[in-house]
Amino acid sequence: MSEKALVTGGAGFIGSHLARKLLKEGYDVVVLDDLSGGFRENLPEGATFVEGSILDRDLLGELFEKEAFDYVFHLAAYAAEGLSHFIKHFNYQNNLIGSVNLINASILNKIKCFVFTSSIATYGEIPPPMRESDVPKPEDPYGVAKLAVEMELEVSKKQFGLDYVIFRPHNVYGEFQNLSDRYRNVIGIFMNQIMQGNPLSVFGDGEQTRAFSYIEDLMGPMAECIKRHECSGEIFNIGADKSWSVKRLAYEVQRALGSDLDLLHLPPRNEVEHANADHSKLKKFFGDLPQTDLAEGIDRMAKWAKSQGPTAPSRFGAIEIEEGLPSFWRDQD
Repeated sequence: MSEKALVTGGAGFIGSHLARKLLKEGYDVVVLDDLSGGFRENLPEGATFVEGSILDRDLLGELFEKEAFDYVFHLAAYAAEGLSHFIKHFNYQNNLIGSVNLINASILNKIKCFVFTSSIATYGEIPPPMRESDVPKPEDPYGVAKLAVEMELEVSKKQFGLDYVIFRPHNVYGEFQNLSDRYRNVIGIFMNQIMQGNPLSVFGDGEQTRAFSYIEDLMGPMAECIKRHECSGEIFNIGADKSWSVKRLAYEVQRALGSDLDLLHLPPRNEVEHANADHSKLKKFFGDLPQTDLAEGIDRMAKWAKSQGPTAPSRFGAIEIEEGLPSFWRDQD
């Protein structure tokens, strides 16, 4: 009998890729997703789909008892660092309390390993390259929530013996990304803006730098870690090594989609200026990993995006604090 894995957020971007990878590796996969940011069409063939929320403790209790999972891969989250300042309650409910619900269920049902997708946002304004040994100083509520879950997993391992592995991905892009999300995933935002005939919106001067990571390059370690006992209790940065400015990124997306639309420079927002991570620890455990060239990865995503076509940007409907909210997010239809 195949081992069974729960993938939360498996109808979303990273989750759907990981669910697909696990199926190829021979696992039975159950996807739990409330479809607030994911789509049924992202679900891989062969996965069992349950529509529901990690905030529903009764549902989790029934699901864990029925399915007898061996592993939990927790990717369900609302990952909008900048917006999280203005939706604090929503952020902590979905990104912290929901995660605690899963951890409780995993302890009660003797899960073999809990794999948590955290974020480079936990580091905050630490001078790059960020290393796992650095003391995190998150700059936004999203990073605070992710760090709190990491700490909860550590104490749960000590108290209850729950094995876990944590990955901190950064600036991931590729096929199945939500093109309609105006608050996160800058490459998807740029592609959707171009397909709509709109200028590319850049906060500040565009000289912020990030190491943009092609989705498929992450899948090997994220799926393989549960079979490596030496990974238990470890935190890994995962993603691309090379950094690019947001402005240079905009030009690469324009090239891939054959666009000469202008850049629309918006007032700067509260964000980390330069963020990239050291991956020497990951390579020590897993060896050299793929590093898809940015132009090649963007070309692949652009081909997929064109097959999807433009989509109306979604609006988050429950802003809790209006003060300081970037006007671009407030005023755009």
